[in-house]
Amino acid sequence: MSLPVDETREPSPCLDVSKANKLVLLTDVEGIFVDRDDPQSLLSVIKAAEVPDLISRGVIAGGMIPKVECCVYALKNGVGRTHIIDGRILHSILLEVFTDEGVGTMVDK
Repeated sequence: MSLPVDETREPSPCLDVSKANKLVLLTDVEGIFVDRDDPQSLLSVIKAAEVPDLISRGVIAGGMIPKVECCVYALKNGVGRTHIIDGRILHSILLEVFTDEGVGTMVDK
């Protein structure tokens, strides 16, 4: 199933995660960066508890906020892991889920 997650939607009505083990959000950015101008600053993993601080510091901003909030919502409702990855990269889902480094940002409990 494909659902848009953007600034106009709350995650709860559009997301039934009751039986999901993983949630993967495909987007057109590589993930969450500490510094958007530094490709080496990609955060490969963040914890849900870090999200409010990352938002207040502007690390998570704009259209990434609802995506990350969707991930946090999913984690709070039983999903084991969530991933935000760049859908423009060939085989990005496989690379994120089945490799140690992945290609995006995993939001974990």
